[in-house]
Amino acid sequence: MQREEFQQQHGIIGESTEIQELVDVIQQVAPTELAVLITGESGTGKEVVAKALHNSSLRKNKTLVSVNAGAIPEGIIESELFGHEKGAFTGASETRKGYFEQADGGTIFLDEIGEMPLATQVKFLRVLESGEFTRVGSAVPRKTNVRVIAATNKDLEWEVEQKHFRADLFYRLRSVNIRIPSLRQRRDDIQLLMNFFAKEFSEQNKISFEGFSEDAIEIFKSANWNGNIRELKNVVQSMLVVEKGKRIEAEDARKYVHDVVFRNGRERNLPVYTAKTVEQAERELLYRALLDLKAGIIDLKTFLEERLGVPTKIVSDDGKLLAPVYPVQSGNNDENISLEEMEKRMILSAYEKYKGRKNKMADALGVSERTLYRKLRELGVE
Repeated sequence: MQREEFQQQHGIIGESTEIQELVDVIQQVAPTELAVLITGESGTGKEVVAKALHNSSLRKNKTLVSVNAGAIPEGIIESELFGHEKGAFTGASETRKGYFEQADGGTIFLDEIGEMPLATQVKFLRVLESGEFTRVGSAVPRKTNVRVIAATNKDLEWEVEQKHFRADLFYRLRSVNIRIPSLRQRRDDIQLLMNFFAKEFSEQNKISFEGFSEDAIEIFKSANWNGNIRELKNVVQSMLVVEKGKRIEAEDARKYVHDVVFRNGRERNLPVYTAKTVEQAERELLYRALLDLKAGIIDLKTFLEERLGVPTKIVSDDGKLLAPVYPVQSGNNDENISLEEMEKRMILSAYEKYKGRKNKMADALGVSERTLYRKLRELGVE
């Protein structure tokens, strides 16, 4: 099946390189029986990927059971997953099948796997390795034939180091790890998603929508979207209702997309330009990430403002204003940081902060892991 047809069939929206690579991996992995770990920030669409994996697999005509492991109280999670016998505990008035039995022959999708208690992780690992489990209140082992797809927004490697997640389970799960990029890492897809959500919502609710202006679209593209696709969808739907379907202009967008307009109590209108090459686009994202890095990485903007005063400007070879930058203390007070030097400092700072963990670095810098690997090689770090 062609990639575009696959995306349309499974509701995966996007034309960016990151999404194309994601779809290719799904198509390769789906027909196998391998357990899959899906990682990514909250709201990136992990359940959409899980459904695509199941519906493209040899088990597509069987049941897909979706379970939010983080939403089940610790006291009953084993009963929910593995079932229980009548009288196993107070309130167990009848024998009940757990989710693993219900999914027999099909697929079980365990979301928020990083929230699973350690004691339950041991039993989950047993199911992964042998297909065996035991109902609560029973000593009789049972068998189930399920394919496991797990998902998390946590850094499980870090959780293992902190003794919050079992190392043997982590290594068993990560044999196939599908990482979903954040919306910040695929900004070129934002307009497609905006139009899709607007069309879908307006048709469902019989709202006549007049569309988005180019300036409004650029504001959306410049936002952080920490809630990712889920947040974008909610904002688009809210705008259509409150603005009664009228054309969304820049001033309208600013009312809803606050993390673009307001930062540290004042406007942050970064220049937005259309990059002609992938390299230029990645450089722009890296520079923009400088202003949005979490305090834990480096609060460079605040530090330089407080210590060095008013920002200067950086201009490209053709005289175009790219973004404000700040003077650096040195022997020559007129010396400015070049874009290349700023990029280098950002990458090295993130490398030191996250001890070389590529997924955390890529998220913090707002670029794909592939781009990050290339930059590290250029700097001679890896």
